[in-house]
Amino acid sequence: MTGWDISPTGVQSVISNVREAADGMNAGIGLYGRSVQGAMGAAGTLSFGGEGVGAGAAGLVAVALGKFVAGTETDVAFLPLRASNSANGAVEATNAYVSGSLEQAWNAQRQATLPPDVTAFLEAARKKADEKADGKS
Repeated sequence: MTGWDISPTGVQSVISNVREAADGMNAGIGLYGRSVQGAMGAAGTLSFGGEGVGAGAAGLVAVALGKFVAGTETDVAFLPLRASNSANGAVEATNAYVSGSLEQAWNAQRQATLPPDVTAFLEAARKKADEKADGKS
């Protein structure tokens, strides 16, 4: 733990760049989600027994897109979550370093290298979305 030479202003500059990039990722992910929803809606439906288009189930393309999104959801959520955890860990480690607590700085740095719990993040996001849809928040 000895020999650290951290420049708080340098860390602040890098964190600013990381957060800006994470904001861009989040915007891109939002656009991706809206685009997939639009594509799924435009993909048409399957008709059964000569019934009209409105009486069918989701079309094969829409089903395939839904399965693709479900299969890549964890990977897509990982990127901005990882960036955020790393940035927050760097800030915590720098603050601890500045206050003279090298052990706390080391612990914050170590915690920041751990992979984020994407499953818990997605569950919380789904719960929040459900509550919003139900008008509870």
